[in-house]
Formats: sequence, structure tokens, C-alpha cells
Amino acid sequence: MEERRKMKRQPTMRYGFILGAVLMTLGLGLQGGLGPVEWDKFAWPVNIYVLAGFLICIATLFLLRKKVAPFRFLGTYQAVIPTMVYAVVLTMAMGLTRQETGGIWLHHMLTFWPFVLIYVLMAFILGMTILIQLKRWAAASFSPSSFHFSLLLHLGLFLAMTTATLGNADVQHLKMVAFKDAPESRALTAENTVYNLPLTIELKRFLLDTYADGTPKRFASELQIQTSSGSHINATVDVNQPVEVDGWKIYQYGYDTQEGARSRYSILELVRDPWLPWVYAGIIMMLAGALCMFLFKR
Repeated sequence: MEERRKMKRQPTMRYGFILGAVLMTLGLGLQGGLGPVEWDKFAWPVNIYVLAGFLICIATLFLLRKKVAPFRFLGTYQAVIPTMVYAVVLTMAMGLTRQETGGIWLHHMLTFWPFVLIYVLMAFILGMTILIQLKRWAAASFSPSSFHFSLLLHLGLFLAMTTATLGNADVQHLKMVAFKDAPESRALTAENTVYNLPLTIELKRFLLDTYADGTPKRFASELQIQTSSGSHINATVDVNQPVEVDGWKIYQYGYDTQEGARSRYSILELVRDPWLPWVYAGIIMMLAGALCMFLFKR
């Protein structure tokens, strides 16, 4: 009789779906009242403080999970599965709707509050799962097993998710007009403010190949790039074939279409994402964990 009562008190996936529905409703209210999530406000160093606070919250929930039933629930599959269902549905909605810069609601899902809150919940659950696995790992043998590599996979997923999200505010997109034989170190932001680069770029030669009807087939720029350390790099930047120097990716963006092959300048796009190595590290950990789980499965 007592065991039956305990079974009735056990949380079910229904609670997970209710929690997701509450977050969706809260998100819709925030979207209507405050507007979309403004990721620009999470630029460095705010994002590192948010990450530290997030990790402290997860650790606190983990330590209190035996005393607080809702916290314990976040470490169970009854919470994981409903959250994944919500995340998959929202991700599918993102794939089926046109995403636009400056779009609203479903047309810019990365700033859509319900989408963000569901993924925050998923990160919380993932963090709790990692801490539970770490506790088990400390008591387990150190011989390779699928359990250990599952931990590696979860750590990689958590690292990739959090750094890709919080690092988004630090991504820089700049435009530069590089003239022939004229070194340039200034570029423009999306708000048309001047940004002084730690690089100097000089256009040495502009290349243009055309089809028989005169439409561009290929256009590229031969550049000489001087880094902050004083070294010189000669590189050819082609469409969809950027060159990377000191953390900056330099893309071919445009040219003087009136002059064509005689263009005296080239328009370049420069992109910098300082969090990208952490995202790549997380992806590598995920792939390594998944591969090792397959190779060492028992």
C-alpha cells in the first residue's frame, strides 16, 4: 500500500509538459510586453557574468535536489523528454518559417522568448544531468565505458549550446572598402560607425571572370595584409573562400560594378567570433563522445 502511494507521488512526463507550457505562456507574455530578446545587451563582459550565474544556479539546484522535489525532477527523463519535444517543435518551426534579421516572433526565432526559455530549460536539465553523471563517475571505475563517453557527449553539448548563445552578442560584422595600393585599417559597423582594426589591408589586384553574356562568373581580390605584430600576409580572397588572419575572417563582398574588371576598389566583409573556438571544442567533444560510445559499448 505504501509503495503504491509512493508510485502515485512519483513525477510523470505530464509535469514536464506542464512546465514547458508554463514557459511557453510566460515567453509569449514577455514577447508581447517587452519585445524580442535583445542579445546585444549580453555583450562582453555581461555574458561571462551571466554564464557564471547560470553555472552557480545549476550547482545550487543540484545540491538542493534531495530536499526540493522540483529540483530533483529536473534530473529525470520525465523532464528531459517533454523539453526535447518542445525544443524539436520550435526548431522545426524555425526551419519552416523565413528567418529575417529584424524579424519578429516566428520570423526571428533566436530572439523569440518561448524559444529562448525552452532552450534555457534544456540547458538547466543538461547541466543537472552532467553533475549527476559526474557524481556517478567519481564513484565508478576509470575503465572506458559508454557511461564515461556519454558524460563527454553531454559536456560537449552543454559547452557548444552555452557559448554559441552567449557569444552571439560578441560577433562582429564589418564592411571595408579596400582601394588599390592604399593600405586601409578602418571598417564600418552595421550602424555605420568607424571601427579601427588591428589589421591593415591593401588591395593589390582585383580579379573578375565573366560568362559570354558579361555576367560575373568569379570575382576575387589579391590582398596584402599586415598584422598587429608587423608580419605581412599575401592572400587571395574569393567568394565563399575567406582567409582568416588573427581571428578575423575576410570575405569577398563586392566591387565597383560600373568599372567591372577595372574596379579600383574591393568591398570586403570582416567577421570575428571570439567564442567560436569554444563552440568548436564542444562539437569535437560531442563527436568524440558519440564515436567512443559506439566503439566501447558494452
